[in-house]
This record gives sequence, C-alpha cells and structure tokens, in this order.
Amino acid sequence: MSVTVTTLMSIDLLTSAKRARNSLWATFFFIGVVSMAWVARIPEIRDANGLNNGQLGLILLSSTIGAVIGAQLSGRLIHTYGSKKVINIAIFVMPIGLILMGLATSPITLITGLFVMGLGYSSIDISANTQAVVIEKLLGKRVMSSFHALWSSGAFVTTVLGGAISKHVSPRDNLVGVGIACFVLFIPSSMQLLPPHLDDHAGGDEETAAKIPFFGKSALPLWGMGIGLLGGLIAEGAASDWGAILLRDDMGFGKGVNASAFATFSLAMITARFLGDRALDHFGPRKTVLLGGYLGGIGLGAGIAIAVQLSDAHPVLALLIINIGFACAGLGIGPMFPAYILAASQVPGVASSVAIARVGVIGLAGYFIGPSVTGAIAQVTSLPIAMSYPIVMLLLAGYQSHIIKK
Repeated sequence: MSVTVTTLMSIDLLTSAKRARNSLWATFFFIGVVSMAWVARIPEIRDANGLNNGQLGLILLSSTIGAVIGAQLSGRLIHTYGSKKVINIAIFVMPIGLILMGLATSPITLITGLFVMGLGYSSIDISANTQAVVIEKLLGKRVMSSFHALWSSGAFVTTVLGGAISKHVSPRDNLVGVGIACFVLFIPSSMQLLPPHLDDHAGGDEETAAKIPFFGKSALPLWGMGIGLLGGLIAEGAASDWGAILLRDDMGFGKGVNASAFATFSLAMITARFLGDRALDHFGPRKTVLLGGYLGGIGLGAGIAIAVQLSDAHPVLALLIINIGFACAGLGIGPMFPAYILAASQVPGVASSVAIARVGVIGLAGYFIGPSVTGAIAQVTSLPIAMSYPIVMLLLAGYQSHIIKK
C-alpha cells in the first residue's frame, strides 16, 4: 500500500513539475519581451529626451539601483514566502516600467521608468530562476538553459518587431502597447508555477542560511560566480543598449537596419541556449563558460574593429561582419547565465534563492551598470573604442569559469 501511495505521489510531483516547466517557459518568454522591447527604439528615446551618449549612460544607472534593490528583496522574500508569490507581484511591476519609458519626454520620467523596470525585472528574474532550479531537480534532467532560450526568444521577437514598425509606429505607442499586452499575458503564464510547498524555498527551515554576510569567507564562492556572471551580462547589456546606436551613428545604418546587431545577437543566443543543456552535459559548466567567454570576446572585438573601418567604403560587407561579431558574442554568452545560476544554487549551507539572489545582484548590476560605463567612455572617446570595455569583461567571464566546480 505504501509503495502505491509513494508511486502516486511521485507521479503527481512529476506532473506538477512538467506543468510548472511549461508555465515557466511562457513566463521567461514574456520577461524577454518586456525587458528588451525598448532596445530597437533606444536612439529615438535618447533623442526624444534630449540626451547625449554620456547622459543616457548616466540615466541608465537608475535601472541598476532598481535591480539591486529588487534582487536583494526578492531573495529574502522567496526564502520566506516562495517564488510563485514573488513572481505574482513582480509581473505587475515590470510592464509599468516599460510603459513609463514609452511615455517619457523628460529625463525624470525616463529615470522613473528605468528604476521600476529594474526593480521588477530583477525580482521576477531571481524568482523564475529559483523555480527553474527546483524544476530541473524534480524532472531529473537539465532544462535550465531552455528557460533562458525562451527569454532570448522573447527578446528577439520584440527587437525585430520594434525595428520593423519603427518607421510607422512611435516609440510611445510601441512600448505602451507591449507593456499592456504583457501585463495581461503574464497572469495566465504564471498560473501553473510550483506552489510554495513544492519550490524548495525553505520557509522556516534554518538548515540553509537565509542571510549571509556580503563579504567574508562564506561569501567568496558567490562573489567569484557573481563576477563571472557580471562580465557576461556587461557584454549582453552593451549589445542590447548600444548595438543599434553603434550601427546608426558610427556605421551610418538607418532605422530597422540598425536593430540587426541585437537581433543577430539574440538569435545566436537563442541557438546557444536551446543547445545549452546538451553543451552543459557534454562539456560541463566550467568548460562551456570558458569557451563561450573567449569565443564571444574575440569574435565581437574583431567584428567591431574590422566592420567600423569598412562601413564607409563597403557598407554591405561591414554589416555582415558586424553581425557575425555580435553572433559570436550571443553564442558565447548564451549558456553563461544558466551555468552560473546552477553553480550558485549548489553552494552548500546557503538557501538556493539567497545564493541565486546574491550572484544575481552582482551580475544584474553589471547588466545595468555596464551600458552606463560604456556610455561614459563613449562620450570621452568614441563608441567603437568604448565597446572594448564589454569585450574585456566577456573575456573575464570566461576566465572566471575556474570558480565553477566540474
């Protein structure tokens, strides 16, 4: 009798995990849509708010502040209440940020929108990744990279859409429309996520620490992983926030075409992430991150160095080369986030959600701070030179793979 009951419970748990996996796929897709919807419209938003590259880079710091606050809060809240409850709140916050960004005609409104976006994004990102770790355990196979592939798919769709309609639809109508649509679609996408009693969030169980010092011996492994993740996300942020401006201002490509860099980057990242679970099994997380960091950094650096010089005399060839460079970066970065998040969740003695939040807050800070630093360097020098910063950070991400256990 007990064997039958145990078997039925196992079947029920597996069914719940499969439903949660499908629901989380949809959730990650819509996170990608909302967070990247403004990428193709960044040049127009910059101009509408009367900003130069340095000012835009500084304003982007507001999203960093929101992301840091969101990540710190969400880790503790998940540990106490469960990831689904945090997601159900965060899904209403992030689209509001996008809508405010679309409505912005002054720096203050843009700053507010970016802050709200960063707050909602990091909260839902940490929550979704905590769910993903548990779902992978329950299913008994790697699926983490596929979740991030859906994020990249959403980013790709929204970037291509933004570029395609840029000549006919204003940034305001574009971002407000996407925000409202995702505001509604987020609700059914999150309905089948794992409830608190199944998501391994610990609650009152103190066998794992809900709070760890920001510095100290116990935090060292998380800092190592966070710095590696930071390097990859700085490069990702630069590709998303500065790719279109690089193609427009430094290579002379107009609306739609200038969005091709991030569209290519996103498509390459989708491919890498759909293949990422196999790569992580075959090569292991450490080697996958190592190869990705070096491939992405060298490929992107060579692409920018060659294409910018060719853009005046051979624009078609330059466009091809620059997109190959961004594709190399996408292929290299793709498996990094899943690999570092999985490594963080396995640090002994620390609650999974808290470890993911700590690594995530360091990494996400890079995702939001990186474009600001790139903008500041571009203001003093030029954008092609400034892109050397995210390239070096991507190489650092590959080097930091040594912190990941084999």
